[in-house]
Amino acid sequence: MLQQMTLYPIADDVLFAPGGQVVIRTYGVAPADTGGSVSYRTWVTGVRDQPRYWRWGHFEDAASGHRRVLEWLTGRGPQPADAPAA
Repeated sequence: MLQQMTLYPIADDVLFAPGGQVVIRTYGVAPADTGGSVSYRTWVTGVRDQPRYWRWGHFEDAASGHRRVLEWLTGRGPQPADAPAA
């Protein structure tokens, strides 16, 4: 049986491109029943290669990482690297 997870949305954005739309979602996820630690992810879907994701160590890293991913996708910045896990 799959463990139930609690999602904590941080940011959602959609970019429209000639090939379709690109969806960027950043959220925290934690086990629902144990109250364990929250891990943070940014997922990008709709990119031609494959879905891409980044892991972040803290809420603040996830929020600024989401902005960096948007900048990268719109050509205003370099591709971000994962933040070290805490």
